[in-house]
Amino acid sequence: MIVINNYSFTRFNKTKGNHIKTGFANRGMALESDINLANEYYRIKDIAYVYKKPTPIKLVNVDYKLGKIKEAYFETPSTTDYNGIYNGKYVDFEAKETNSKTSFALANIHMHQIKHLINVKNKGAIAFIIVRFNLLDETYFLSVENLEEFIKNNKRKSIPLDFFKNYGTMIKIKYAPRIDYIEVIDKLYFGGNKSWWKKEAAKQVTLQIILRLKQMMLKGKL
Repeated sequence: MIVINNYSFTRFNKTKGNHIKTGFANRGMALESDINLANEYYRIKDIAYVYKKPTPIKLVNVDYKLGKIKEAYFETPSTTDYNGIYNGKYVDFEAKETNSKTSFALANIHMHQIKHLINVKNKGAIAFIIVRFNLLDETYFLSVENLEEFIKNNKRKSIPLDFFKNYGTMIKIKYAPRIDYIEVIDKLYFGGNKSWWKKEAAKQVTLQIILRLKQMMLKGKL
C-alpha cells in the first residue's frame, strides 16, 4: 500500500496496459536502489545534489469516502529518471537494467527521453545513461554523445555489450557508494582534477598522519 496526499493506494493485479500491479514497480529496483543510496551519500557528503523524479500517476477510480485510490496507472515519464547539480554543471540521466548478456534493447528507453538527453546536452548539461547487465553483474556509464552516435550510425534495435565496453565506462562496485557514477563524471568531464574521492583519500591520509603523530607524542617519541 502506498500513501499519496493522505490517500491510501492499493495495487491491483491487472493484465492490460500500464495498470499498477504487484511486482511492476520492482522492475529495475536493484539499480534504482543503488543509485538512490549513492545520491543520498553524495548529499550527506555535500558532493552533489541529484534527485529521482517521481513517476507520474493517473488516478482512475478514487473512493473519497474511504480515502482509497482503487485504480491508477503509471504514466509514461515526460523526461528522464534523475537530474541535479554537480560541480556547477547540470546532470541528467536515465537508468535501466537488462537481463540480456549480449545487448541492451533500445526499446527500453523512450525516444522522447533520448531526445531530452540530447537537448540538455546541447545546452551544456552532462547527460548520460546508466545500464546494468544483471546476469553479468556489470554496470556501464554511457554518455549521450556516444548514445546519439550509435543511433545515427546503426540501424540496430539494440546496443551490443561490446559497444558499452568500448565506448562506455564500467562503474565498478564499491562499498560506499556502491554505484559511484560521480567518479566517472570526474574522469570524463573534469579530468579527475576535481575528484571528490581524491580529496577524501587525501583527507584520510592526513588524519592517519595526525593520529600517528599523536600516538608518538603520547609515547614520548617526539
